[in-house]
Amino acid sequence: MWRLLTVVALTAGTATNAVAQQPEPATREAAIEQEQAEKAKNLHPYTESKTQAVVNRLEEIMTNGAPKWHPFFYNAYSGGGFAAGLGYAHRVSSYNQIDVRGSYSLKDYKRIEAEFIAPRLFERRGKLSLLGGWRDATQVGFYGIGMNTSTDDRLNYRFRQPHGSATLEFWPTRRLLMLRGGLEVYRWTLLPGEGSVPSVDTVYTPATLPGLGTETTYVHSQGTVGLDWRTSEDYTRRGGFYGVTLHDYHDRDGEFGFQQMKYEAIQHLPILREAWVLSLHGVVQTAFNKDGQEIPFFMLPSVGGGSTLRGYSSWRFRDKNSMVVQAEWRIMVNRYLDTAVFYDAGKVTSRTSDLDFNGMKNDYGFGVRFHSPFATPLRIEVARSPEGLSFIFASGASF
Repeated sequence: MWRLLTVVALTAGTATNAVAQQPEPATREAAIEQEQAEKAKNLHPYTESKTQAVVNRLEEIMTNGAPKWHPFFYNAYSGGGFAAGLGYAHRVSSYNQIDVRGSYSLKDYKRIEAEFIAPRLFERRGKLSLLGGWRDATQVGFYGIGMNTSTDDRLNYRFRQPHGSATLEFWPTRRLLMLRGGLEVYRWTLLPGEGSVPSVDTVYTPATLPGLGTETTYVHSQGTVGLDWRTSEDYTRRGGFYGVTLHDYHDRDGEFGFQQMKYEAIQHLPILREAWVLSLHGVVQTAFNKDGQEIPFFMLPSVGGGSTLRGYSSWRFRDKNSMVVQAEWRIMVNRYLDTAVFYDAGKVTSRTSDLDFNGMKNDYGFGVRFHSPFATPLRIEVARSPEGLSFIFASGASF
């Protein structure tokens, strides 16, 4: 009996061990195939989260440019407050496109336009832009002529303007020597200003302020010669631009025609492999009367606003000549966001001989810029000057 029980127990143990122990793969390849087969049982299609989908879409827009429907933050005119709008871009070939867009600002500024862009002409050495549109600025600030004005002097004026233009850029030496030519036709219609301050026409008359109440049609031609080795005009971390531009404003009525020269220098100095950038900017503008004609007050060179003296109101100082110098320390946060600490100084003068560094107004501030590899869709800044704090919401690079 005991011998029988021993045989039964040994037989049961052998069977249990045979079930519990799986056969070992004969080779390493067989072991890998067995592991992959086990993992395949738990495989399922990848499901993209909503957050990841938004991030991927933004990255596609930043890298490849605006989609068909895209936001449009450009104001009708400087000083209109935060503007928001929408655009629709339609490609007519691999690179050429038509972009129809419009915006509306907090101060009731309105802008609508259509642009045809051909960015790769003459074997990628040329760029053509054809633009037509209309804008309405309801409360543009005017503080008087010269530097000795006060914020208490502010008056407002309004204008409406249909316009059309053609601009051609050409690089004979590809990305260094740059030539630009343009022709524009537009009509200024001056109207009483809106807003909380008096209108210009309540203080001045056409005899005391040239251009007041006028309807002037300008044929504006311009030509630029420059050296440009930036990555792009609207966003770059290296390179520079040095150029001279001649503007000719022909008044068809022979009353308000004039010419203007613009001298501009931009230099971007990368630091720590472009993690930091020291950016410098200087621009001088001088206007000249044509024989027997006057420069209307709304066309005088000016400083003040989101691209010149950012701590002052838009169009704060006006005169026949202007000068602005700016410096920024830009810090790259990630591929699509930069921060910057900046300093601005500028002045206007009635004589070109007074264009020096004496008596300049200045400000300083901090900003963030949302950008793609070649453009800056949104720039948000705060600036401080002796006249207080200013907040800037703008599209495009500061310089």
